[in-house]
Amino acid sequence: MDAQTGLWILFGVIITGFLALDLGYFNRKVHKVELKSAVNQSLFWIGIAFCFGLLIFIFLDRKMAADFFSAYVTEKMLSVDNLFVIMLIFSYFKLEEQYHHRVLFWGIMGAIVFRAIFIGAGSVIISQFHWVLYIFGAILLYTGVKLLRDKKEEHVDFEKNRIIKWARKLLPFSPNHHNGKFFVREHGKFVFTSLFLIMLLVEGSDIIFAVDSIPAVFLISRNPFIVFTSNIFAIMGLRALFFLIENILHKFHHLQKGLAFILLFIGLKMFSGIFDLHLSSYVAFAIIILALATSVILSVIFPKKI
Repeated sequence: MDAQTGLWILFGVIITGFLALDLGYFNRKVHKVELKSAVNQSLFWIGIAFCFGLLIFIFLDRKMAADFFSAYVTEKMLSVDNLFVIMLIFSYFKLEEQYHHRVLFWGIMGAIVFRAIFIGAGSVIISQFHWVLYIFGAILLYTGVKLLRDKKEEHVDFEKNRIIKWARKLLPFSPNHHNGKFFVREHGKFVFTSLFLIMLLVEGSDIIFAVDSIPAVFLISRNPFIVFTSNIFAIMGLRALFFLIENILHKFHHLQKGLAFILLFIGLKMFSGIFDLHLSSYVAFAIIILALATSVILSVIFPKKI
């Protein structure tokens, strides 16, 4: 068994094991996640990702480790941007805090499945049609420019969302949460709860963000092992990050500009190969970290005007 296969197995054990513990032991009952728990969980998943990257460095090679960390940080930043949308969804539907974790848990379970499908399909397509990478580059350039120009919308009417319209047309829904259940029998009829509708919307938002994040990671590395593990480690820490920063996310208002810069950088890096210009994985990782640090520092030095 080679080292990469061994790390695949270790990755599978880590993710499966902690998902089982999360659902079956730590969060069997619906409850609000406290700040201390959110801090500990967030640090834990960042530490796990760092240790996994260190194992890649030791047992595979330095370039793959640098690619893993670059992909992880990029996906983490995109996840933070996704958190803003999730917060809007929870706020719009006035979802009680005690149900946040349950929705996020099953949303992430769906995200793992969909990203596995997208990454698998992307790997096959890229292996057959290399020019698809230039399409990915163009998508990132467009998204980066759009992020620089757009402002976050804080008042969205989700009733007009296509996912909501299709779901309500195809499925019977109850307006109640029913103690955190996704489907129940109501007046003798099988119906889905409003919590299930919210979860569909959260899942839909993740799929939309995957359109940016997966091409970005494929432009950092074409190795499915790096792409998938970095993606999953980043979104596994998404729930803890949500509870950690839901009250302070608005203070880091320059993160969007930092993310836009990173997407533009990765997109341009793809096209730079046409002109025989190549940046090493180490330089790329340093630039991504610098963009993240700069956006955070600028947010602190120049706070958002209220």
